[in-house]
Amino acid sequence: MVHKLRFGVITVQNVSWSELIKRWRFIEKAGFESIWVADHFAPRGLPFFEAWTTLSGIASQTSKVRFGALVTAMPWRHPAWLARQALTLDHLSNGRLVIGLGAGGPGANEHAMVGIEEWSRGERVARFGEYVEVVDQLLCNPITTYHGKYYQLEEASMLPAPVQKPRPPILIGAMGKTMLKHVAKFADIWNTIGGFGSYDERFDAIKQQCELLDNYCKEIGRNPESIRRSYLILEPKAISSMGKMDVYEDPAMLTDVVRRCNTLGISEIIMGYPFVDEQIPAFERIAQEVVPELRERYS
Repeated sequence: MVHKLRFGVITVQNVSWSELIKRWRFIEKAGFESIWVADHFAPRGLPFFEAWTTLSGIASQTSKVRFGALVTAMPWRHPAWLARQALTLDHLSNGRLVIGLGAGGPGANEHAMVGIEEWSRGERVARFGEYVEVVDQLLCNPITTYHGKYYQLEEASMLPAPVQKPRPPILIGAMGKTMLKHVAKFADIWNTIGGFGSYDERFDAIKQQCELLDNYCKEIGRNPESIRRSYLILEPKAISSMGKMDVYEDPAMLTDVVRRCNTLGISEIIMGYPFVDEQIPAFERIAQEVVPELRERYS
């Protein structure tokens, strides 16, 4: 494996602030390499903290762990303002931010809540290429002018320069062909969930996505191994019910996930923090016993 195996945890920000801080501090102390948050306005009307403001909290309450949104929903923010937020957080955290970007998905009524137009999938993907290019150019250059179909900048100033050079790493969440082309061109990290089928079907899909990404990199003269590959263990049933996650019910599941990911060259595994308190002890046991063993075995 080219990249050293690492593990992260996504902590959905739907609990109290004091509880979130407790979770982040445990995750860092347990040795996880990254903490992530979700980016929604008010999913299903539940209590929810805004993602990028929450990232400032992670930066202030931790000292070593990297962090980001998995992933930032493009329709909510103009790319220039997002770049400015990223620049600020990069300094606030002394260079620990990862810029997670995605094209966004159906808003589950969130767009209607706030009166923001819900673009079609085709338009989201079309806009995304310009979006990530704007973020990249702004963070790599002190002055940027950009004339695209969707976004225009005139001598936009970005000072001071980022702490991380040439800019904070960009993670792109992608599964489709066009989005994978954007990954090949711009991403430092690629994240996938594989799809929404069965467990085996997801890894079959990831294998195909890996092959596509390899080919797209070669077409533009980029070494495919220069992109770290990341897998989010997404459990749609648990998310829809805010219920138990399979990975904490079956002790062998995480080991199998890591084995499959290792075969495909995926070197980052991101787990979800339990939705139900009953599974927190299992998560903590895995964090303290299973993850270190897997990290040593596959690194």
